[in-house]
Amino acid sequence: MRWSGGRQGGDIEDRRGMGGGAVGGIGAGGVILALIGYFVFGIDPQTTLETVGQGAPQQQAGAQGAPQDEAGRFVDVIATSVDDVWMQIFRQQGERYTPPKVVLYDQATPTGCGSGQAAMGPFYCPQDQQVYLDLSFWQELSGRFGADGEAARAYVIAHEIGHHVQNLTGQNRTAERMGARGENSGSVRLELQADCYAGVWAAHAEEVSAGQVALNPKDVEDGLRAASAVGDDTLQRQTQGRVVPDAFTHGSSEQRMRWFRVGVETGDPRRCDTFRAPSL
Repeated sequence: MRWSGGRQGGDIEDRRGMGGGAVGGIGAGGVILALIGYFVFGIDPQTTLETVGQGAPQQQAGAQGAPQDEAGRFVDVIATSVDDVWMQIFRQQGERYTPPKVVLYDQATPTGCGSGQAAMGPFYCPQDQQVYLDLSFWQELSGRFGADGEAARAYVIAHEIGHHVQNLTGQNRTAERMGARGENSGSVRLELQADCYAGVWAAHAEEVSAGQVALNPKDVEDGLRAASAVGDDTLQRQTQGRVVPDAFTHGSSEQRMRWFRVGVETGDPRRCDTFRAPSL
């Protein structure tokens, strides 16, 4: 994947090295509750964090600006590329796009949605409009899920910023009215749309960045592999040995790949309307 010459926007807050452990009074118990909620009952981990993390600090100071290490620079370049693509799409629609901040952290950190924990993986908090990412997830993505390569990581970043787009356009509120779990729930439709939005970024990245950020066909396959690896059915088989569609919160592996591919092949966010799609 081509990215090393890409522009760094510098809208990064680096909290790495500031320590982890219990944050906002949550600690390991909150992590366990969130993990049980997701893997057993299909409850979005963010919902659990919001519940147990009420009253957590909303800010934790960190270094601002463009990270200098390669891992941090990669996140900055990809996030900037994703923002640039959405900036152009919004502009073409006569609207204004406001980029989210990306927060890099280790182990745990306070967020506008309660305590963020590395065990939960990357997530977007609509309350403070920030994406949270513990870079140890890259090892989890490769080792546990078998999704190697920079393009798989870029897919994750683009997916989370896709949730920011949904927050700006009000689609997250549409999802809330439709229910939190089940194969046709609002949560599943929201996640599949974010997958499609990640594909829209991949389709436009080279053009918008003047060739500085680009994905080749193999990179797209790596992105598809990452989408497949985090499907609800795949995760349920790994954790409980059976598939329970009524507990889906993100969509099946096949669905996640299909909607990512829709975004890549069309480059049109209007084709990502999972909320009106007769079939997911």
